[in-house]
Amino acid sequence: MGVFSVMGVALNIMVIVVTVRHKQLRQPLSYALVNLAVCDLGCALFGGLPTTVTTAMRHTNFGRVGCGLEGFAVSFFGIASLCTIGVISVERYMVVCYPMGAVLFQTRHAIAGVVLSWVWSFVWNTPPLFGWGSYEPEGIKTSCAPSWNSRDAGNMSYIMMYFSLCFALPFSIIMVSYARLLWTLRRVSKLQLSEAASTHRMEAQVTRMVVAMVLAFLVTWLPYASMALAVIIDSQLQIDPLTATIPVYLAKSSTIYNPIIYVFMNRQFRKYAVPTILCGWNPWASTVELSEGETTAASVNRNQKVLAKECLGE
Repeated sequence: MGVFSVMGVALNIMVIVVTVRHKQLRQPLSYALVNLAVCDLGCALFGGLPTTVTTAMRHTNFGRVGCGLEGFAVSFFGIASLCTIGVISVERYMVVCYPMGAVLFQTRHAIAGVVLSWVWSFVWNTPPLFGWGSYEPEGIKTSCAPSWNSRDAGNMSYIMMYFSLCFALPFSIIMVSYARLLWTLRRVSKLQLSEAASTHRMEAQVTRMVVAMVLAFLVTWLPYASMALAVIIDSQLQIDPLTATIPVYLAKSSTIYNPIIYVFMNRQFRKYAVPTILCGWNPWASTVELSEGETTAASVNRNQKVLAKECLGE
């Protein structure tokens, strides 16, 4: 947990710093990706590192107030992260399926999505601080989270609302957006038109990166959400504390995956990030990438029309 937390802090700070330093990276999608890095950084600082300390001490020593604040912080950044992935999925859907549409995904839309993700997370993570639900130690009692194993009626009603609006709803938006997006990309690829090839490759590359982020998030957070929901539904279900801790630690390790995926699957970001890490040396740099980028930029306007016609079924 310590290794993952320290690496998560370092990598997410790198994503933020590189994006801020290079104005070429300040695109609508980048606002959401930087916000995702901020969320992961918060989870690592307020979740991963404290859990490392309390696990070494074999118990939480934050007290009830400290436990509530730690549980709130991790849940706040975690739900904001999931909502941000939902914003990214909508952005990809609009860019790929409606490149020439009446409403284009612009910077103001990205900022609005980022603000909404924080507001939504704040609204649904504050009730336990005021009596509806609660934050309690979980697993082997080295970290705190919403009390999903309590049988209190008020607590169970909060957890059900929390699961529905903070996990199931964003998850549904993500799945619908990507199902439509992947279907569109598949149809475009069947056209086998040379004039749409460069745009298709460009959008497909970014889409693969975001899909990898979604899968990484689900692999790390879905076991935790499923375990909590199973305990709520079946009042007789008893899970061993050590077993219950595995999904908790898996969820807290999610902070490291997004920046790794971002660096290695986003060619534009890699162009600036790798030299920053390696003091100016970029092992992926090549004249082939440069020529491909120039060709793509020159043909974007023409190729967008092909994608738009295909998305509209013309």
